[in-house]
This record gives sequence, structure tokens and C-alpha cells, in this order.
Amino acid sequence: MGAHPSPRSPGAGGTPTGVPTAGDPGSGPAGGQSQDGLQAGLKNRHLSMIAIGGVIGAGLFVGSGAGISAAGPGILLSYALTGLLVVLVMRMLGEMAAASPASGSFSAYADRALGRWAGFTIGWLYWFFWSVVLAVEATAAGAILTGWVPAVPQWAWALLVMIVLTGTNLVSVGSFGEFEFWFAGIKVVAIVVFIVVGALAIFGLPPGDHAAGTSNLTGHGGFLPHGPGAILSGMLLVVFSFMGSEIVTLAAGESPNPVQAVRKAVNSVIWRIALFYIGSIAVIVTLLPWNDRAVAKSPYVAVLQSLDIPYAGTVMDVVVLTAVLSCLNSGLYTASRMAFSLGQRGDAPKSFATVNKGGVPAVAIWASVAFGFIATIFSYTSKDTIFQFLLNSSGAVALFVWLVICFSQLRMRRTLERETPERLTVRMWLYPWLTYATIGLIVFVVGYMFYDPDGREQMVLSVVAAVVVLAVGLILDRRRPRERAADESAAKVAERA
Repeated sequence: MGAHPSPRSPGAGGTPTGVPTAGDPGSGPAGGQSQDGLQAGLKNRHLSMIAIGGVIGAGLFVGSGAGISAAGPGILLSYALTGLLVVLVMRMLGEMAAASPASGSFSAYADRALGRWAGFTIGWLYWFFWSVVLAVEATAAGAILTGWVPAVPQWAWALLVMIVLTGTNLVSVGSFGEFEFWFAGIKVVAIVVFIVVGALAIFGLPPGDHAAGTSNLTGHGGFLPHGPGAILSGMLLVVFSFMGSEIVTLAAGESPNPVQAVRKAVNSVIWRIALFYIGSIAVIVTLLPWNDRAVAKSPYVAVLQSLDIPYAGTVMDVVVLTAVLSCLNSGLYTASRMAFSLGQRGDAPKSFATVNKGGVPAVAIWASVAFGFIATIFSYTSKDTIFQFLLNSSGAVALFVWLVICFSQLRMRRTLERETPERLTVRMWLYPWLTYATIGLIVFVVGYMFYDPDGREQMVLSVVAAVVVLAVGLILDRRRPRERAADESAAKVAERA
């Protein structure tokens, strides 16, 4: 089904081809409201820290141990390839977001470029993904806090953090931005300090006692102890830790200058991934043997303990808790803004598109939280059945999102060049060939997940979920012309009367 114009509420912006013209609401917010009627309450420092901290999740601090065990030092190549993929996808998304900022980001662009069914499908899958993430992060936060205060049950802590962060999101987008500013700041400082301390130790300076050299990179079975295929296995384990890089393109719409915010975020994504991911992982696999049990369990704690850093475990617990709360905060924001955008486009209940006095979509927030609460309950009552199904069926959404961004950019770029070339302030490199290459790489990763025994179930269930949502989208898409015709007919009858 080809691209076609879809009815939008006032302010959503768009010519019949879906590309805003100069001076329309898509060019930026006026006064205190964003282009979508949301409050433009995010400051430049908020967006800068959201962009920087958005790529640092709890998965980096904890989940990276599984990747190191699977690929050895070669995990650096896994992170580099996945990071390259993210850089290319973000460049494409940045091109579209700078030309036409929208609260629905890639879902809105898919709607315009590929068809309403595409925006519906990827929007709801993305909402589903982040709503499940709310449960994952709330459960993780509860586990850490219960370790500190055993008298309070884990479920109570999980409930408390959900309530607190729901409250901050309901007050104003500025309160969300302020919380995220400090959460992200703590993560950034922790990673930078870790890299600096680790680099000193690698060269034999305090707190190290001898230069590490390359023995841990080439010893213990070599740089690729499990063979080249382990690089791809490592990619499957790390690819989902990069989910969140795109949040800044949603948040930019609630800032005074969304185009500038998107441009800065896209231009800085390369050094952010290189420093925070590849830099910190390089410190770990250089200082410690990749097959050390402590590395598999908690790689960052293992490095700090090997350097005799006092209270290493407690320090990392604080950092991981911060990362968890940051992800929960961002997840709630992201899910609600996607629900808001879907409501604006008529792909969700109209109430989702309403805002309260603080300029935030309260109904969309409550709907996202409600699903998150239900999923959290399942994480305690049905951890190995229903909750595991939710995790697996949302696990490959990142790859689907990236594919949709690629195809949307291919279509929108041609329209932008033809109708409003002045809006191409961010351009995808080597268009269209690099876009085609990125699509090929993503398809290859998807195919490898079907082949890999550990990734097969996740991919199969994610595809099933995508097909179900797509079928619903196509059915609704076919019904809408009939509904519009019926409404027009009823209007004519009313006029005659």
C-alpha cells in the first residue's frame, strides 16, 4: 500500500505529501507551546544531557558481561558494528526530524512516507516496547533497593519508583527534563571517571601497579576465542542496549528550537557511542581476562575491585540504580509521547491527544503507566510465562524501528529535495547507497537472529506481534475511507434537513 495523505489534527502539519512548508507549525514552536500543542518546557541543557545520557542504559553496566562472555575481546567489534548501525540510522532520523520535528518522530514519518498502516504499526510496537521496559526497570530498581533496605519488599519499591516518576512526568515536561538531566549527568560522570581510572591503570599508573599491555586482548584463546561468528552473536546481545538513542528526536519537539537540538544530537552521536560504549568496554577487556567469572557477572564492578577501589560494589549499585531510574523516566516519557502522537493521527483514542494545564498528555501517560503496572505484576506472578512472552515479543522492535526509519528516509528525502530543499539542514551521507547498505545490514542481523538458537524465539515472537499489529492497522486503514464516506453522507443529509 503506497503513501497517501492521512487526516491530521490542526498543528500536526503537512502538505499532501507530508512535508511541511516554510512557516507552518513544523518549523518550530511559538511561545510556550510546541508544534503539537505540548508545552515547550525542555531547556537546551535538558536536551543535551538527554542526547548524551540516552545511549547509556543499565544494559551497558550489567548486560555487557554476557556479550563479553559470548565474544571475548572481539565484543569490541560487535559494539563497533552495532554502533555504526546506530550512527547511520540516527543520521537518517536526524535528517527527517530536522526537516519536520514531530512528537511521533519516526512513526509520524512512516505515516507520511510509507502509509498510515506503517505509522500505526511501528508506533504501537514502539509503545509496547517501552511499556514493557517500564516493568523491567521498575523490577530492577526494586531488587537494588531491597538489597539496601530488606525490610521493604521488592514489589513495594517497584511500586514506589513507578509512582514517583509518573508524578514527575504528569507535573510538566520540564520536571521530566530536570530529573533526566541529573540522572544522565550521574551516568556520564560515572562512565568518564571509569574510563579515566581504567586508562591510568592500563598504562601502569595509579591505581594500577603494572602496565596491562595486550595480554588480555590476545591471550586466553586470542582476540576471537570463539571464532568470527561470535561477533554476530555479540551483536545480538548488545544491539538492544542502544535502544534509546532516538528519544532526543521525540523530545526535541518540546524545546524552543527543535531543529537545532536535533542537529546537535545527530552530530554528536559518533563520539558518544565511541566514548561511552567502545571506550569503557575496551578498558574492561584490556584490564581483565574476558573469561573471568567476575567479568561475566558484573564487568564494571570486577574492574573496580581489581584496582582495589573501595566500596566498588556499592558505587556501581548506585550508578546502576541511576541508570535504571533514568531508563524508567525516559521510557514513560517516550511511551506517552508516542501514544499522544498516535492519538493525534487518529490511530489511538482521541483522549490520548489531549493535554492538561501543564501541557503534558496526562491520559497518554496514565495509559502507558497502566500497561507498565500490569506488566510489573506479571514480572512477579508469571515471570517465566506471561512476562517472558512480553519480553520476547517486544525484543526485536529496535530492529523493526531502524528498518522503518531507513525506508521512510528513502521516500521523504526525494520529496524534500523536490519541494522544500531548504529544510535539509541535516543530510544522510552518500544517499541513497548508504541507506541501502544499512537496510542490508539490518536485514542480515534479522536473518541471523532466526538462525541463532538464542535469538530465534525472540525474533519469531516479535514478528508475530508485528504481524498482528500490522493486520489491525491494515483493517483500520481499509475501514477509514468507508467511515469518512458515511460521515460525509450524514453531513449532506443534515444540510438538506
